[in-house]
Amino acid sequence: MLVFDPEEEVMTQARSILVTGAAGRIGRAAVRALKAGGCRVRAFDVVRSTGTDDVVVGSITDPDAVRRAVQGIDVLIHLAATPDDDDFLEKLLPNNIVGAYHVLEEARLAGVQKMVLASSGQVVWWQRFTGPLPVTASAQPSPRGWYAATKLFQEAAGSAFAAQFRITVIAVRLGWCPRDGAQIEELGRTEWGPDVYLSPADAGRFFECAVRAPQSGRFEVVYAMSRPTRKVIYDPTPARELLGFEPQDTWPEGALDGL
Repeated sequence: MLVFDPEEEVMTQARSILVTGAAGRIGRAAVRALKAGGCRVRAFDVVRSTGTDDVVVGSITDPDAVRRAVQGIDVLIHLAATPDDDDFLEKLLPNNIVGAYHVLEEARLAGVQKMVLASSGQVVWWQRFTGPLPVTASAQPSPRGWYAATKLFQEAAGSAFAAQFRITVIAVRLGWCPRDGAQIEELGRTEWGPDVYLSPADAGRFFECAVRAPQSGRFEVVYAMSRPTRKVIYDPTPARELLGFEPQDTWPEGALDGL
């Protein structure tokens, strides 16, 4: 395991970053934090994103649009996806499987040497109930459903890229960052939701840490959550040791930011 050393960190100012799904809630937070840290950020989404002047509008299912977006990029942050369980053939297959294929392949062909891929705690869903806790990065997958299965596909592709092409690939199993008021209310009603909450500000901090961390040429799995209110469900150690990420918020801090 490569342990993060702040004296060896790669300066963000030297990096050009592509954020796919930049118009989403986590995407906006990532763009904002990276720009504040001095990065050159290109946003890619099906709608025009704010927060940066370098914008490519298009779909990850369109290889030509993806090819334009990855040109001149040093680091890929891939967030674009159908974000939860949905119709598999109409939504999950084109966006989370075919779209991920286009993004990863075009980034590789463009010479991108670091990829940060958004996964989900849903890929190890059932261990939350059966234990042991915290769930580690090496836990046996126990996906909640088809959405989580598509994220496991993406993790497997990232692992293959790292092994075959010596690309640094970080699969980040993100916590629950509510996308709207209804999700905020839903999270607050659950017993376990506050322990897997990810604030937009902590999401931005995570991606800035991931960008500036040294390149390893390996595949790594980490979790990104805010501070739990009761108990640690997902192991924060890999994100801290590999990337230097330390969350600062606790539910419900930041839940309404940007809505």
